[in-house]
Amino acid sequence: MSQTRRDFVKSTSLITGSLIAAPFLSEASMFNSLVDDTIKVALIGCGGRGTGAAIQALSTKQNVKLVAMADAFQDRLDSCYKEITGDDFENLKSKIDVPADRRFVGFDAYLKAIPLADVVILTTPPGFRPLHFEAAVNAGKHIFMEKPVATDPAGVQRVLAAAEKAKAKKLNVVVGLQRHYQTSYRELMKRLQDGMVGDVVSASAWWNNDGVWVNPRKAGQTEMEYQMRNWYYFNWLCGDHITEQHIHNIDVINWAKNSYPVKARGTGGREVRKGKDYGEIFDHHIVEFEYADGTILNSQCRHIKGTWAKVDELVVGTKGKIMFDAGHITDYKGNTLFKHNGSKDPNPYQVEHDELFEVIAKGQYKFADAENGAKSTMTSILGRMATYSGQVITWDKAINSGLDLAPKTFAWDADMPLKPDANGLYPVAVPGKTKFV
Repeated sequence: MSQTRRDFVKSTSLITGSLIAAPFLSEASMFNSLVDDTIKVALIGCGGRGTGAAIQALSTKQNVKLVAMADAFQDRLDSCYKEITGDDFENLKSKIDVPADRRFVGFDAYLKAIPLADVVILTTPPGFRPLHFEAAVNAGKHIFMEKPVATDPAGVQRVLAAAEKAKAKKLNVVVGLQRHYQTSYRELMKRLQDGMVGDVVSASAWWNNDGVWVNPRKAGQTEMEYQMRNWYYFNWLCGDHITEQHIHNIDVINWAKNSYPVKARGTGGREVRKGKDYGEIFDHHIVEFEYADGTILNSQCRHIKGTWAKVDELVVGTKGKIMFDAGHITDYKGNTLFKHNGSKDPNPYQVEHDELFEVIAKGQYKFADAENGAKSTMTSILGRMATYSGQVITWDKAINSGLDLAPKTFAWDADMPLKPDANGLYPVAVPGKTKFV
């Protein structure tokens, strides 16, 4: 995990896990091009994560070919294409067949790319995920989509509905919550399920670090373009960092509990990151998520430079505790019950694609990650609604709220629902005053 994704793709060959799925004929099999053993891929979203995902898909053992690309921005698409066809990835060039007439730009670019492929990779900013996922499912495509899968309850509901259609069509869907594909987490969860630490009584999760990039406003940008270039700082695109990043840690606890919280309460705000470059999101959230059996998940995420950093998960059971990042299980006397040696573990970002493309090549149905991806996304949104409002928010009230943050129109000159004031500052939630919807 200390290697960069690029170094890993260039230097490592992976052995994928065994499969237990039975052969089948999916709707995707009727649309796809597997008669010549080629799995055609379309990339929707050509930023950094999309570039990495495309490289990982092309680095699998299967006969995979990238045949279409789509992005809202020409420069992003061009940069991605230049990188994946560059000398650093010489071994992948034969797997890339995307002439200029199959590189689509604009808000409707995804509609042109999806029909050309058997597998669709969805890696745009998360606010577009429900729309793109729905379109890919309706077209009968297998899907890899990054997390989170939505930024508001309306988007979650849309993904859940499409997930049911994907199951009915037997379309494989993998979500980029890559800890589910990480050897150490799989081994720890197996021992949890086998009872090594007893019943789970509490949990903690952290994503505390310095934060991410900023792209300053440029002359001539419309409000839509500015927000999309700085998508991390606007909730309709990102969902705040509790959703965009901390979802990973929250999802691990949902996995451990095999359930989702029924309510949340918490606090948060903008302590340091207050300027106009930071849109509307908070720089810290502290949330208590409560599950139906009364178990509490204590959740922290923070973007403040110079403070202590921690990205990890802890589960406390009646017999012991699991420290996930360390791959370590101990009892309450400090004795080691299990310690995972991860020195030879494959990169989970690559394993996601290895396992997905293996089952597709074999005509099998195994992966249905969309429902969990949507519900863990909703968990993070529930936490955001609690911190923004300062109220105790129930799952049912939140998911059925109808909250929809997206602009009514996707166009560069669209009238945006969130606008800066005369000083360039955006409205920010105030706990105790802001309504949770």
